[in-house]
Amino acid sequence: MRRSTLTASRGEAGTMAHDHETHGHHHHDHTDIDWSRMAEHLETQAELFTPLYERALAWLGHKQTEPGLIVDAGSGPGVLSCLLADAFPGARVVAVDGAEPLLERAQARAERLGVADRFGTLAGELPGILDELDYPVDLLWASRSLHHLGDQRAGIAAFASRLARGGTLALMEGGLPPRFLPRDIGIGRPGLQARLDALEEEWFAAMRADLPDSVPEVEDWPALMASAGLRHTGTRSFMLDLPAPTTDRARGYIAGSLGRLRDVFAERLAADDRETLDRLLDPEDAVSVHRRADVFVLAVHTVHTAVRTG
Repeated sequence: MRRSTLTASRGEAGTMAHDHETHGHHHHDHTDIDWSRMAEHLETQAELFTPLYERALAWLGHKQTEPGLIVDAGSGPGVLSCLLADAFPGARVVAVDGAEPLLERAQARAERLGVADRFGTLAGELPGILDELDYPVDLLWASRSLHHLGDQRAGIAAFASRLARGGTLALMEGGLPPRFLPRDIGIGRPGLQARLDALEEEWFAAMRADLPDSVPEVEDWPALMASAGLRHTGTRSFMLDLPAPTTDRARGYIAGSLGRLRDVFAERLAADDRETLDRLLDPEDAVSVHRRADVFVLAVHTVHTAVRTG
């Protein structure tokens, strides 16, 4: 297995970050995403979503015999990679991502949490970097990383090819857009988040279309897994519910998410929605998400699992 520029004790790792909830990036006219610059937001979000991930991994643990090798394909800063190490204490976990600064955060987290002796990273682009693994994978976890591959069907086939016989592919794809605010927040037109959702859907379609070798695909994940020779073993959705009044940390995440949307969609937002977002993001404004009592975090992520039988 290639160690890249990392130490031999780090094991292995590939590209992308775990979510696209905010579809955040730093270019007004481009769908490229600078994951490294988003590191703090990604880490904060993953930590905030830990209760959801823990429930998903507990469900997976009931379906999964103790794996020897787990790969987190598109690990980002490694929050979920370390949760995998905690959920499966007998396994070696490899965080795979294309952004080495994120992998450095993952390794540092593993060291802080005392799992570095069975934790490694591998830097490179999915899915090809997985060919650098020394051994077949018992559990390959891909959390919102597959949709950053132009050919998702080929991506699933590549993931499946790295599985050991009896190994599991777990895809976290789909679910519901997050909600932070009531429909009517007392300023601007009601339904702000629904309008932001529509802009995000357009952005996501453009992002997909601009990917190298992009192929339109019906997002029937169990069917795509079956097309790769895997046997679908379950689909389940998991909810994060942080009700109002919420914590300062959740408020920071909400402000960061809405701020990125305000930045990315500035020229496409209606003037009144832009003004509403500006007020929501102004810490000095009494109606801002930093101060109002009715903000919350409600989100749903869906996990699909399939096993290699042949």
